[in-house]
Amino acid sequence: MFPGLPSRTSVLVAALSLVVTRLSCSSLSAADIPHIAAFFGTKTRYEEVNPQLLRDVFSVNRSVLKPPPSERCSPVHLTAVIRHGSRYPTVKNIRRIQRLSELVRREAGGGSGGAAEWLQDIQSRWEMWYTEDMDGQLVMKGRDDLRWLARRLAALFPSLLSEENMARVSLRTSSKHRCVSSVEAFQDGLQEHWRPGDHEAHTSEGPYSHQVDDELMRFFERCRGYVEGVEKNRTALLEVEKFKHGKEMEAVRRRVAERLGLPQHRLTPDLVEAAFFLCSYELSIKSLHSSWCFLFDEDDAKRSVQLSSVPSRLQEPSTRPDVPPRSTDVPPEPASILVGHAETLLPLLSLLGLYKDQTPPTADNYRTQHGRSFRSGLIVPYAANLLFVLYDCQRGPRLQLLINESPVRFPGPETEAAPHGTRPT
Repeated sequence: MFPGLPSRTSVLVAALSLVVTRLSCSSLSAADIPHIAAFFGTKTRYEEVNPQLLRDVFSVNRSVLKPPPSERCSPVHLTAVIRHGSRYPTVKNIRRIQRLSELVRREAGGGSGGAAEWLQDIQSRWEMWYTEDMDGQLVMKGRDDLRWLARRLAALFPSLLSEENMARVSLRTSSKHRCVSSVEAFQDGLQEHWRPGDHEAHTSEGPYSHQVDDELMRFFERCRGYVEGVEKNRTALLEVEKFKHGKEMEAVRRRVAERLGLPQHRLTPDLVEAAFFLCSYELSIKSLHSSWCFLFDEDDAKRSVQLSSVPSRLQEPSTRPDVPPRSTDVPPEPASILVGHAETLLPLLSLLGLYKDQTPPTADNYRTQHGRSFRSGLIVPYAANLLFVLYDCQRGPRLQLLINESPVRFPGPETEAAPHGTRPT
C-alpha cells in the first residue's frame, strides 16, 4: 500500500456511501408521492420544485451559469439567502394533530369513507408520534436538504466555495434552532464535498463557524410595517379568516367529514388544516405517502393551500439596506451564506418585484386565482434559496439571480446578451 493513499476497503466504503446517498432521496417513486404534494405551500419539499433531485441529489445543471460566447466572465462573489430545511411541526400544530388523531380514533367511521382501507390504517396502525418538545426543530431530512444544497453550490461555484476560501466565507443565521442546525449542516456538506470519504473531517460535532444575526435574518420582527400593520392589527388577517369560514373551505370540511364518517360540526377548520398538514409532514419528514393524504382530493388541496396565499398586508421595507462602496483594492469575500425563514425570503422577493400578480388573492376570488404567479410552495419550499452571483466580465461587472438553483430574469427591461438572468451592475 502506498503511504497517504486510502485502503481498498475505505475506497469501497466511500463509494458505497456515495451510492446510498444518491439513492436515499429516491425512496418514493413518482407513483408513491401524494397526489396533492404540489399544494403544500411553505411545507413543500424542495424536491417538488426540483424533481430531478429525486433521481440524483447532487444533480447540477452547469449550463445555467454559461456566459455568452462573446464575453468572458468569472464569478467573484456569491450571496445565498437560504430557508432552513425540513422541520417538525410547531407546538401549535402538534396540539391540533393530537386533537385530530384522538377524534378520528374515537369517533370516525360509518360515513362515505368509513370502510376505506386508509381509514382503517389511521385508526389501527397510525401512532401519534409528534411530541411538543419537537417544536419546529430541524429533522434529519432537513439536515440532508442543506448538506446536499451545499455540495451542489460548491460544485457550481468551485472557485468561491473552496476549502482555501472558507476562512473568508461569511455565514449568518437566525437564532432559531432549525436555522442554526441548517447552517451547521451546510458546513457539513461543504466538508463532504472537499473531502469525500473522510468521515472524520465532517462529523456532526462540527467545528462550526457562524454568526447569529436576528436583526438581518428576522428583520420582519423589527419592521414597523409588519409589527404595526400585521401583528398588532386585528384586521390584518381578515381575508384569511373570511376564506377559512367561507363557502370554499366549508365544502372541504363537509367532504372530509363525510369521508371520516363524522358530523361536520365535530371537524373544525383548524382540524381540517391539521389533517392537511399531517400529509405534508409525513412526506417531508419520513418520505411517507401517509394515509392522511387520502382525505383530500386535488381540489380540496388547492383550497387548503389558498389559506397561506391570502395576503396579510405585509408591506415592503420602506428603505433599502445601505450597501457600502466597494474598494477596488480589497477583494470581496468569496461568499456570504445567510440562513433564515420563508418570512425572510418572501419580502425580499417582493422588493425585487418578483411573483407579483395584477390581482391579489382574497377570500372571494378563489376561482380566478389558479394561474397566479405567487405560489409559496413553488417559491419558498423547505431549503428554498435566492442566489446573487457577481461576475467580473470583460465589459464590466454583472449580477445574476437564481431562485432555487434556476436562473430568473430581473424584472424590468431586457438587457443585452449575458449569463442567464444577469444584468449589468
